[in-house]
Amino acid sequence: MKPEHREAADRRLRTAIGHLQGVLRMVENDAYCPEIMKQLSAVQGSLERVNRIVLRNHLETCVATAMREGKDEEIVEELMTALKFDPTITGPDVDGADIPDSGKGVPDAADSSCHAPGSHSHE
Repeated sequence: MKPEHREAADRRLRTAIGHLQGVLRMVENDAYCPEIMKQLSAVQGSLERVNRIVLRNHLETCVATAMREGKDEEIVEELMTALKFDPTITGPDVDGADIPDSGKGVPDAADSSCHAPGSHSHE
């Protein structure tokens, strides 16, 4: 990886790790769900920026070299395979398979797991 891309990716990843640790503390402290979601979106945005740095590096190095060597088809196929893992290009997984179902349905207003900002958990 080019040094400038490595440094930028490293810096952003370390920032994302710190941010994610903060989100974990929010979950542990039973923070308001929309606030957790907002912070998770920010972490995801940081990771997407790292992904773009890595993609730029790949295009400037491996892809450029492969194109010069006449390996156009191979490198395009490799890149398309790698990009299928990027939800900003392929879209989110909407089947909900990774979301656990509590079996309780929609929580009512008395559900202690959902409380307004500034209120405390009722555990």
